[in-house]
Amino acid sequence: NRLLDKMASLEIESADVVRLIEQYLKENNLFRTLATLQEESGTSLNTVDSVDSFVSDIQHGHWDVVLQVVQSLKLPDKKLMDLYEQIVLELIELRELGAARSLLRQTDPMVTLKQQHPDRYVHLENLLSRSYFDPREAYPDGSSKEKRRAAIANALSGEVSVVPPARLMALLGQALKWQRHQGLLPPGTVIDLFRGKAAVKDIEDERYPTLLSRTIKFTAKSHPECAKFSPDGQFLVTGSADGFVEVWNYITGKIRKDLKYQAQGNIMMMGEAVLSLAFSRDSEMLTSGDNGGKIKIWKLQSGQCLRRLDQAHSKGVTSLQFSKDSSHLLSTSFDATIKIHGLKSGKTLKEFRGHTSFVNQALYIPDTNNIMSCSSDGTIKVWSLKTTECISTFRGSLSGSEKEVTVTSIHLLPKSPDQFVVCNRSNTVSVMTLQGQIVKSFSSGKRSGGDFICSLVSPKGEWIYCIGEDRMLYCFSLTTGKLEHAMEVSEKDVIGLEHHPHQNILASLGEDALVRLWKP
Repeated sequence: NRLLDKMASLEIESADVVRLIEQYLKENNLFRTLATLQEESGTSLNTVDSVDSFVSDIQHGHWDVVLQVVQSLKLPDKKLMDLYEQIVLELIELRELGAARSLLRQTDPMVTLKQQHPDRYVHLENLLSRSYFDPREAYPDGSSKEKRRAAIANALSGEVSVVPPARLMALLGQALKWQRHQGLLPPGTVIDLFRGKAAVKDIEDERYPTLLSRTIKFTAKSHPECAKFSPDGQFLVTGSADGFVEVWNYITGKIRKDLKYQAQGNIMMMGEAVLSLAFSRDSEMLTSGDNGGKIKIWKLQSGQCLRRLDQAHSKGVTSLQFSKDSSHLLSTSFDATIKIHGLKSGKTLKEFRGHTSFVNQALYIPDTNNIMSCSSDGTIKVWSLKTTECISTFRGSLSGSEKEVTVTSIHLLPKSPDQFVVCNRSNTVSVMTLQGQIVKSFSSGKRSGGDFICSLVSPKGEWIYCIGEDRMLYCFSLTTGKLEHAMEVSEKDVIGLEHHPHQNILASLGEDALVRLWKP
């Protein structure tokens, strides 16, 4: 914390930032852009590769090199006039009269000399017009060429400095190393410097988890009710029974202190237990729903509440999903309704009624104008977004009985968007078509204690993970159609399951007030 406080109190001078950019421009030969930036910002780079070499070039009269260096420097008029005056004198001495004349009459320092010191300018013109060169006339009062060179070198050396090359790239590299050291950039990530985002390369083959890699502990009264990984894979957010919405580093298992508001002890809060969370596609916005029917939309980076929907539902909000363009929010509730809210207006735009019990989840069906929902009344319904009418209803249970079997969740298959996975309170999870036909089913094989309470589909759609009442994680392969692995994941009842969007990391949360992170 002290380190973060010190870092927060470090002030960076804007002129230093400009100089970093100017150095980058100079090193990449973008001289016109460099000149414009120096002129508009009033900040000059004034760096040389070596002060000793710069001084030596002046003392030895390597004027071609000196002039090239001086072009990118911002120097006082007086010192520039002294420098150019000396160069003109030495060109006259060498009888390079054309070059001396051009320098005298066509350069800004000499034009300034003519205006401010006409006697010195006329002296140079006179020397230029002579057919001979007399050092005593050129350097009166006991001066000499060597003395003048030494004085100019001494004056200009105080105006320049040396910095290591490629400072901007070095600093960016150091910042990324620090982020990686802090666990903010997981291994295998690439950074989008402009957007400040890290995206994980899609390289990992999907494998089921076998090992516990990290545990996040909560207090008994604040056990997690829900969790969500951000779509860009950078954040793990939890919603707790005490109303806290917290952002975690899932690699270290620590609270994210690089988010300023969390470092200062300011946490995103709901009025009651947080039951649902969802991210916008760009991971910029987070929404949370609580047990009292309230919804809030947050800006994740700042922790600012962008919108409050205080009367979104009359009972707890069970699920949330942003629309593709993040302009609308789809929500479900214990009040048996599904609603769509406008984020700009903050108003309920559409309401879908027809379920006779809790609505546990709803989702947008891609490339259609429809949504799908599942309920504790045992049914799955497809609705028209335009008319809000129910298009079709089918049961989520294999059982032929009329008994209502709670459908806890539905998940679209990434590789087959016309098919989805249905999880209900039975020992079987099914893959169904949007017409309600069962394509395949997977079973825990247990007659008692093996009913599934939650499930999810891996990001590439190769695995279905289910949690049973027996606190076991069942890993079904959609490729082989078999149960490939099962293991116990908690000592108390499990509440939910989440999968990282790019990596083989599974998060389970339970009534034992722990979030466990699992790896292959």
